[in-house]
Amino acid sequence: MDWLLDPSVTYLNHGSFGACPRPVLEAYQAWQRELERAPTELLGRRLEERLDEARRPLAGLVGADPADLAFVPNSTSGLNAVIRSLRLEPGDEVLTTDQEYGALVKTWEALGIRTTAVPPGELAGAIGPRTRVVFLSHVTSPTASVLPVAEVCAAARAAGVLSIVDGAHAPGQLDLDLGSLGADVYAGNCHKWLCAPKGSAFLWARPEHQPWIEPVVTSWGWAPGAAFAAKHEWQGTFDPSAWLTVPAAIEAWRTLDLERCRGLALHGHRLLPPLSGRPAPQMWASELPAGDAEELARALRERGIEVPVLEWEGRRLLRVSVAPYNTAGDLEQLAAALAELL
Repeated sequence: MDWLLDPSVTYLNHGSFGACPRPVLEAYQAWQRELERAPTELLGRRLEERLDEARRPLAGLVGADPADLAFVPNSTSGLNAVIRSLRLEPGDEVLTTDQEYGALVKTWEALGIRTTAVPPGELAGAIGPRTRVVFLSHVTSPTASVLPVAEVCAAARAAGVLSIVDGAHAPGQLDLDLGSLGADVYAGNCHKWLCAPKGSAFLWARPEHQPWIEPVVTSWGWAPGAAFAAKHEWQGTFDPSAWLTVPAAIEAWRTLDLERCRGLALHGHRLLPPLSGRPAPQMWASELPAGDAEELARALRERGIEVPVLEWEGRRLLRVSVAPYNTAGDLEQLAAALAELL
């Protein structure tokens, strides 16, 4: 598979923004040309049909009914729609983990909703009489850990509590069956591990929860009793090319040698041991000696290595992603650079 990444950079940050292989980018650009060739035909007459066609293979991949999926620009947008639609009373508890994605932490904070954060292993047992919502990541952003989502969602359901899952890093990296996972609401990105264009993601909700989830922007798709996708997907004039390219991305993703990637990640674990817990198949975080995270990231970039270094809970972490374009040499170069710099 041909990728467009700068060959002078050792790129170990696929987990942040993904990357498109050339065939997917060409499919994306073809949709953009179609939009510019006949904008009224695509947006005004055929978009609903085309989006229905694009939604079906995605639904098949994640184990969902297409009617329960809506395309959104990214997981953060989809989860903003859900969080902003909640109707909580004073004293209601939103229970979450201490490893959530910073943008969503800010969403709760901006809306004045207080959350109770606990370590992931304590989440199911912390559900109490005041808990109304449990919110957790499927794969955490700072620590790249796979959380026990099915177990937590089962505990939430038994307690009559709403479960919301941030699956930003799951599609294309974890096997998904949303119908049996147990979550009430789930959002996932296509632009990361499925290698679709930026701006492609989905929001899924069980049918009984779809009516109360309002779109971030109310536009022509909204109507009393409107279908879930119709209500959320049309939010004013926009370029739907990224969404329409998702089937081509899934087709390309199915040809990738993911077993090689996962074996390469295990090789990386030997060079840079992951944190305790269950690391994601193609992404993990390692703890480094204390120091300036930004300075270390800059020093690595000066050596041609793009990899995130972050401060989290007073610890300096390195988060490594292994994608189909990476090699064992990339990981060895990173380990050698760290040995020199540290």
